[in-house]
Amino acid sequence: MDELIWAEKVSEKIKKKVELVAERNKNKIPYTTKDGSFDDMSQGNICWWTNGFWGGIMWQLYHGTKNEMFREIAEENEKKLDQNLMEPQGLDHDNGFKWLPTAVANYRLTGNLKSRSRGLLAANNLAGRFNPVGSFIRAWNGDDDGRVAGWAIIDCMMNLPLLYWASKEINDPRFMQIATIHADTAVKYFVREDGSVNHIVEFNPATGEFVKTYGGQGYGEGSCWTRGQAWALYGFALSYKHTKKKLYLDTAKKVANYFIEHIWENGLVPVDFCQPKDCSLEDSTAAVIAASGMLEIEKSVSKEEKKIYHEAAIGLLQALEKERCNWDDNIDNILEKCTAAFHDKEHEFSIIYGDYFFIEAIWKLTGQELFLW
Repeated sequence: MDELIWAEKVSEKIKKKVELVAERNKNKIPYTTKDGSFDDMSQGNICWWTNGFWGGIMWQLYHGTKNEMFREIAEENEKKLDQNLMEPQGLDHDNGFKWLPTAVANYRLTGNLKSRSRGLLAANNLAGRFNPVGSFIRAWNGDDDGRVAGWAIIDCMMNLPLLYWASKEINDPRFMQIATIHADTAVKYFVREDGSVNHIVEFNPATGEFVKTYGGQGYGEGSCWTRGQAWALYGFALSYKHTKKKLYLDTAKKVANYFIEHIWENGLVPVDFCQPKDCSLEDSTAAVIAASGMLEIEKSVSKEEKKIYHEAAIGLLQALEKERCNWDDNIDNILEKCTAAFHDKEHEFSIIYGDYFFIEAIWKLTGQELFLW
């Protein structure tokens, strides 16, 4: 089947299902499903890092359908996150994940000035996490004991676009300077020679000196957590998009090439590329984030290279659609077998950002994408 015809058919399946799912979950901010029904983080943890992706799904669906219900749900999601903006220690390195798909998306589409203010407030907080002697943006808040004050994580590459946006929005180069300095540090300390990626790097927060790396959400120290690999390839592609600094595109390709070389024969991916051979744990989110990131890389490379990243992305997406998508209208999630971390007790469940990036990737193929990064 022609890939565009395939993508358009998948797009129609998404629209049909998400309209029904959104109608019965319009007042929620989902993270996962319980017995097929979305939970609600607005009632349990308003500061959870994934709380912007439901709004992002709604804006993508609104952009693709012009159904006002999706816009209304997205705006409610955004307003609920105001509580997060005022919560002590509620803001962290994931501000981009929360306010790019919600407030900044709203501002870009509608010109809403309150949404602009939310985005700028989140960007200012993210910039304030920058450690000048270590040249990195601090990750988690910790317990005020300073134990993680020197920790940076690869996920932050996907949050840097909030700073790029703010820099252009108010014509202040400081935001872009912080973002690029952090990205340069990530190239040096996170990306290994073979293109694999560390999850956590610890620096001495007082001197900036490198201390060590951690396996984090992957299998172990020195391993290759697949979602971290996906964050890196997509994140560096986005830094290139915003800065045109060739180092970032080269790094994105290097990381993507490693990912492509290690995809399973069935087109799916493990939780960690270095997990034991007898371990069959999967992470569909890593696969779909990587696919969307490869479609982004494709936009910036030569004609010969485009084929490499496009075909890899299509292979991942078609494998997921065939094997890991649930199209039952009575089940709220789409993507299945998502895993948050290798050593968690719970594996292979539904996670909202899996659905978001699947929709985003399909929208890219069908020309419906609302660019949120």
